[in-house]
Amino acid sequence: MAKEKLPSAAGGVASDFPNVWKAYAALGKEVSEAGLLDAKSRRLVKLALSIGGSSEGAVHSHTRQALAEGISADEIKHTALLAITTLGFPNAIAALSWIEDITDPD
Repeated sequence: MAKEKLPSAAGGVASDFPNVWKAYAALGKEVSEAGLLDAKSRRLVKLALSIGGSSEGAVHSHTRQALAEGISADEIKHTALLAITTLGFPNAIAALSWIEDITDPD
């Protein structure tokens, strides 16, 4: 597994329970490779799931990863806007603000 900087909670699990983290990372790799979606689609789906789950940390993480993978800020923000009709305006705008924490830092 490639070394990457993890958020403190995930980093703690990786340090304290390395076998659990290794199994978790392996599962993530397997499910990513199990289907037909390309890498960009997978990242945007993961972002959308994070938005649907109201997970600010996961939205931050998937936004950072999407930018690193060459996905534009506008494409990432569009993913949040698509949530308006499914999750409601307040939830979508909250997610957009989490995305902008990463894409448009002050």
